[in-house]
Amino acid sequence: MKAAVTAGQVSDYTGYDEMADEDLPDCRVLIADKGYDSQAIRDNVRDHGGTAVIPARRNRKTQLPVDRFVYALRNRIERCFNRLKNARRLATRYDKTLASYLAFVEIVSARIWARHLST
Repeated sequence: MKAAVTAGQVSDYTGYDEMADEDLPDCRVLIADKGYDSQAIRDNVRDHGGTAVIPARRNRKTQLPVDRFVYALRNRIERCFNRLKNARRLATRYDKTLASYLAFVEIVSARIWARHLST
């Protein structure tokens, strides 16, 4: 598992670039929100043999169609972030250092994963 933290005012593109540079397996489908609507991201996913399911921003000159059925699966990702934020320490960012914050993200993620396995 790989987690990265960016500054609050940084665009989502920056986070994508950091994750795309990692040695991760190619994805078949990338489901993302409007913050990731970039032709460079779409091209990167397509070049690696995947499909980008990203709704177009309102100001995009050519509105691209989105498979709403597949995009609805993004709800699972949002629910995962909601579960992570149930840990008050994580949601309010009590930790002063990046290393301790990321460590707590990994601890909470492991706890959620363990609960999922036990059900």
